[in-house]
Amino acid sequence: MHRRSIPLRHLLVVAAVPLLMLPACGGDGGATVDITLREFSVGASSASVESGEVTFDATNEGPDDVHELVVVRITGDADITSLPTGENGEVDEAGAGIEVVDEIEEFPVGESASMTVELEAGSYALICNVVQEEPDGTIEAHFAEGMRTPFTVT
Repeated sequence: MHRRSIPLRHLLVVAAVPLLMLPACGGDGGATVDITLREFSVGASSASVESGEVTFDATNEGPDDVHELVVVRITGDADITSLPTGENGEVDEAGAGIEVVDEIEEFPVGESASMTVELEAGSYALICNVVQEEPDGTIEAHFAEGMRTPFTVT
């Protein structure tokens, strides 16, 4: 009986494929949360993640306005419905009971942006804090219009 040997290069390729897939599986690379921004909501693919490195991949689905994503840590007795706001309905990012972790600055409809942050266990809010003047002179605060969602880190 003749025994056929497998070339070493084929064995190396077979062994390397699972290693190449590790970053896509999350593993020690942290969590990824897909965010959809649209008038006037913030959608998240997950409402909670474990503490550590978290990547937010945000897409602006418009249909008309620029949007941003601000990650806010909520402290003390505050919650997403009682965040401190300014006179136009925007969140006061220096207000009591909150800490801005990081943000993706305004970006246009149809585009995506990403950020990676280190998050500790706690309560957070994912918000769009854009304030814009409409053609008729009214002020539109995206947060006040509903562009917010609670987010928990365990």
